[in-house]
Amino acid sequence: MQRGLGSLLATTALLALAACGDTSTSFDKELGSEVDKGQFGNATMNNTLLMTGEMEYTVALAQRFNAEVEDTVTFAFDSATLSPEAEQILLKQANFIKQFPEVRFKVFGHTDLVGSQSYNYNLGLRRAKAVVNFLVAQGISRSRLEALVSYGKTRPIIQTNEPEMRNRRTVTEVSGFVKNNPLVLNGKYAQIVWRTYANPPTTNSLAERPHPANVEVVTQTNPSGG
Repeated sequence: MQRGLGSLLATTALLALAACGDTSTSFDKELGSEVDKGQFGNATMNNTLLMTGEMEYTVALAQRFNAEVEDTVTFAFDSATLSPEAEQILLKQANFIKQFPEVRFKVFGHTDLVGSQSYNYNLGLRRAKAVVNFLVAQGISRSRLEALVSYGKTRPIIQTNEPEMRNRRTVTEVSGFVKNNPLVLNGKYAQIVWRTYANPPTTNSLAERPHPANVEVVTQTNPSGG
């Protein structure tokens, strides 16, 4: 019996070591591109989040955010200025974020592969700050937008040394829950994650709004007829 128990413990230890050494799982992507539990801290924190259910609901809300809101905006070459197209995407992000006050978000900045890493790190950070500043201007508390992260040119989507807009981007992701929120304190994560929220009106819906019929008005400019 003791021999069998010893073998079981040895096997368990080997499996644990194998899991620790497994590099097949990526721990270096934003939730915006792939759900990544590794970003939530060390093993102890992960275990705590899993046991309380917070990790599961954080991932679920991240998946919902990614499915319902475009999480990425792109930039012109060597620029941190938001284009009108980027602002439209961020307005939709802001609408989602405002209706989930119990949730924290993080913005990741990226560049293409042109230029030095140090320059691109600062450029990626400026892009992330531009997004955060825009979201704050829409009425979102800066305290819910976590520390900015810049990956510079280290995580391109397209492997090319040429200018590439798809690499010049920011990604907004769900990063956790606001700890002192009443719903969070009561563990009502599901109530938060599956909340119904109002979508902002689109340009098309505004265009389809009925208008009164045109009425022809005849103005008599010369009443005397002379």
